[in-house]
Amino acid sequence: MSKLRCFKAYDVRGRIPDEINDALAYQIGLAYAAFVKPQKVAVGRDIRQSSAELLAALTRALSDSGVDVSDIGLCGTEGVYFATFANQFDGGIMVTASHNPPDYNGMKFVREQSRPISADTGLKDMQALIESGQWPAKAARPGRVTPLDTGAAYLQHLLGYVDRAALRPLKVVVNAGNGGAGLVVDQLEPHLPFEFVKINHQPDGSFPNGVPNPMLEENRAGTIEAIRRTKADVGLAWDGDYDRCFFFDEHGGFIEGYYLVGLLAEAFLRRYRGARIVHDPRLTWNTIDIVHHFGGQPVLCKSGHAFIKQKMREVDAVYGGEMSAHHYFRDFSYCDSGMIPWLLVLGVMSASGKTLSELVGERQRLFPASGEINRKIGPQMGDTASVLARMQQNYQARAKSIDFTDGLSMEFERWRFNLRGSNTEPLVRLNVESRADAPLMHDKTAEILRLLDGA
Repeated sequence: MSKLRCFKAYDVRGRIPDEINDALAYQIGLAYAAFVKPQKVAVGRDIRQSSAELLAALTRALSDSGVDVSDIGLCGTEGVYFATFANQFDGGIMVTASHNPPDYNGMKFVREQSRPISADTGLKDMQALIESGQWPAKAARPGRVTPLDTGAAYLQHLLGYVDRAALRPLKVVVNAGNGGAGLVVDQLEPHLPFEFVKINHQPDGSFPNGVPNPMLEENRAGTIEAIRRTKADVGLAWDGDYDRCFFFDEHGGFIEGYYLVGLLAEAFLRRYRGARIVHDPRLTWNTIDIVHHFGGQPVLCKSGHAFIKQKMREVDAVYGGEMSAHHYFRDFSYCDSGMIPWLLVLGVMSASGKTLSELVGERQRLFPASGEINRKIGPQMGDTASVLARMQQNYQARAKSIDFTDGLSMEFERWRFNLRGSNTEPLVRLNVESRADAPLMHDKTAEILRLLDGA
């Protein structure tokens, strides 16, 4: 077999049917069973039109390998995480392609306690087994396949993060992007005092209103318009498998994920004095300042869910956050969730009586940030390593500190930047921030981009 292109750093993802199809889904199930050697596995699927068939092939392979399968049906990625750790299964597989176009699909894998399986912890082994074609014999006894309804237990878990008696009747715009988030919002609605304004709410794998990816600026207009039209208190939007949640303030302003990390860190440190908070290296000063102020311990970790989850387990962190809108919780088996963050934030808004713009506005002024900017690496620039080396050489005489946890981070008296390569594309990603000096942040961002473009 030729080399498979759908195996990525953290998951399997590719175009239907040439890069991933039912036949390959069956082989992936065999490979997962051979590598993990589980007795019982949870499986679930997103709302994509190809997900049900892929899940059926995957389930058949697991059963043929003697694995008992609990099928939780239509869910978000965190639904599989929850089913796996809450029921003490040996693993879980989610069929999803998150925010990719409708003709893509894929899978995300965990083992016991919902520990992630990524390229360096098993995906490459599974890929090699499929490419070799050397399969173990079918199990003498096929595994049982049974449906599992985790809805009530999952709902109770989510509601456990807020004091419902203290919640105010906020008006909340929710934009599921025709992904799966609306199903959970509907289940939570009777238990909460919020008035939900629902747009693009019905699950539809053809994505009639565009691919659910609120990171793209053009995908935010519907949420912003609904907030302004209905005079809502806050807006929320999700990607397709709702493992990321995005926030908009009462004016329709998009809140960078970076500032939510600080807000959630504060919320946890008010409850768990001295706790550890894990954060990524792209933007750091605001998070570190808040964590220190509330008596916590900031812990730096390389970006990416597998690294963050591993570091959180190592240091027993209560919360971890990335500026990419991934938020991780110790009580959720250190996994990321797109539902827990907004419940917590609306809880903070209720308790403080402050608007979202008030809660993050001061932090935005204290630590203005560029947001992540992507630049293509042209053929004249060499590889990522040479681009980073040239940037380091250009600035190192003036730098107060240099860090290589994830790409290149350089700090100066009043500003800092992080430049890192993409795992999947010929891109470098730039983030710049300053200490209460937006003009300096803009100037330095422009300066680095000129250097990159002229390299």
